[in-house]
Amino acid sequence: MANVILKSGLLAVLSLLMVTPSTWASDSIDERVDSLFVIASSGEVKYREMVEPAKLAIAEMGAEVVPRLIEKFTTKSARERHTIVNILKEIGSPAVPDLLRALKGDNGLVVQRVCWALGDIKDSSAVDGLVEVSDHPRWQVRDQAIGALGKIGDTRGADVVHFALTDTIGQVRKAAAVSAGKLAMGQSVEQLVHILGDDFYGARLSALHALLQLNKRRVFVVLSDSLESENHRLGNLGCRVLGRLATGDALDLLLTQSRSPNPSRRAQAAVALVKADPFDNCGFREKFLADETDRFVQLKVESAISAQQDAE
Repeated sequence: MANVILKSGLLAVLSLLMVTPSTWASDSIDERVDSLFVIASSGEVKYREMVEPAKLAIAEMGAEVVPRLIEKFTTKSARERHTIVNILKEIGSPAVPDLLRALKGDNGLVVQRVCWALGDIKDSSAVDGLVEVSDHPRWQVRDQAIGALGKIGDTRGADVVHFALTDTIGQVRKAAAVSAGKLAMGQSVEQLVHILGDDFYGARLSALHALLQLNKRRVFVVLSDSLESENHRLGNLGCRVLGRLATGDALDLLLTQSRSPNPSRRAQAAVALVKADPFDNCGFREKFLADETDRFVQLKVESAISAQQDAE
């Protein structure tokens, strides 16, 4: 009974806070936003059923609440940050002008979170503003700006995304690789292949996925010229890309790599072949396992074959 009374009381408060602005002449927008935001960003069980209505109530106030939400971006609470972005996303394009003005602010923490919000809103009118902060001295701003350009999907951001592939910070290179894939940036194939050997695993894996979204023939040509790089990570991950391409030329190149003097390369190439040719149409597996002397390589390939059989 006590819970029912508490819930009813809280719903009544929420309903009161959602009354139209004309009936709140004596109270500021900021006060109403603050009151609703306590509920919208709460993790308490007693507020659970009112979190979404409170978010919507703030969003329905429209563009006039955006400055107050931007002020809240200094919060240390991850829950509050996500709540702000979700509300701004719900407001949508009307929020963009204030967010773009906030990009010119001095607080780098706020700027990076504004970039995040603009990326989630996905309004192309934000592209120029995001491009302007894409070389920000704070790497977190560059990371969020480059990621946002990919989410928006407007090719006007392609040049700065391409430039960010060579950023000094791995997290920014990762964001650039992801965005390069989303923007279908064929001009970045060479740099994405180079990133397959990046020191940062997140950048390497993002480059792999980006390459799979680009022209297969172009990717194959660049990879075939790069597999013998002194950077063994590039060649090994390149084998995974070839396996995912699964073209005739890619399989032939993997067969060649499966005879590499480097055991790690043989393992990568062989596993990629198993995945690319699930029915072993090229008759590769039996001979490879018979000739392979490195037990680690054998185990890797046997494990891949077993997983493939389980999936069939």
